[in-house]
Amino acid sequence: MSTLLLLPGDGIGPEVTAQSRRILDALALPGLEITEGAFGGASIDSHGVPLTDAVLDRALSSTAVLMGAVGGPKWADTAYDKRPEAGLLKLREAMAVYANLRPARCFAALASASTLKPEVIEGIDILFVRELVGGVYFGQPRGIETLPNGERRGFNTQSYTTHEIRRVATTAFELARARGGKVCSVEKANVMESGVLWREEVQKLRDESYADVALTHMYADNCAMQLVKAPKQFDIILTDNLFGDLLSDLAAMSTGSLGMLPSAALGEKCRPGLYEPIHGSAPDIAGQGVANPCASILSLAMALRHSLGAPEAADRLEAAVEAALDSGARTADLGGRLSTREMGDAILARLA
Repeated sequence: MSTLLLLPGDGIGPEVTAQSRRILDALALPGLEITEGAFGGASIDSHGVPLTDAVLDRALSSTAVLMGAVGGPKWADTAYDKRPEAGLLKLREAMAVYANLRPARCFAALASASTLKPEVIEGIDILFVRELVGGVYFGQPRGIETLPNGERRGFNTQSYTTHEIRRVATTAFELARARGGKVCSVEKANVMESGVLWREEVQKLRDESYADVALTHMYADNCAMQLVKAPKQFDIILTDNLFGDLLSDLAAMSTGSLGMLPSAALGEKCRPGLYEPIHGSAPDIAGQGVANPCASILSLAMALRHSLGAPEAADRLEAAVEAALDSGARTADLGGRLSTREMGDAILARLA
């Protein structure tokens, strides 16, 4: 028996997650139990906190968690540690999902949707492996203080240990063996001590255990430039929490739409994985039924492959999405007119 917990969340989250649920119903995987819980702003409205202990316990006891999106202007004035996003950080930390897999793939049918020239973007298939539970987002001390002269100072701490670096680098090297055999490790070792340690530990691990994988190192600012100039040079990009957040979004938009790209967050093999589209809650279109559900559906495919033991179903689902796109199925962000449900219908038709 496997358990999948759905956390639709806020904004367009419930709309896109509903299409993933339709896919799951169509797949009818034996032995899979599907449950649902309140999360983010929706949980704040119902329970006063973005993540209740009960929902967190259910997440930790599940085989996989599929999230929608969190946040929105409704909760913008909420205290920092009570905002919807705080619930997401708490969930990631409690699940110990330290390796965030963020594919940036350009589907052939969508090359024209990119702002880059087709010859630059066509065929890219990059996998970001982003460290997810360390670095500047979690480092201590952090805060805002008033100095003796009356000025205010905001501060955060960027910190990594050998263990934190090596475990996410191991994930990158293992994945590289099943892909193109190349890893580009990205940091700012020229100006940051944490970057020096990152570079040294990644190189040491490669030399000790992964000599068959080609490893290069690149500064984060140069990586941003190269992702726009020549993205096909990359196979796997390994980087920290902050740079991974920024660079993966840059690459994602280059493919044509944030609405197309999924993500997985993995920890130790015995623990549940967390899956979510990389787009936000898009409050400007929430409730209109026009959101692109593909990123949620492709996140489900990643859950099928990495946590739910159904790689063949994942392959079928990814092929169905690509076939739907090739047939001309488009939502508004892809230059088309299909509603959220109609896009789900187009994928379901090719999954049958």
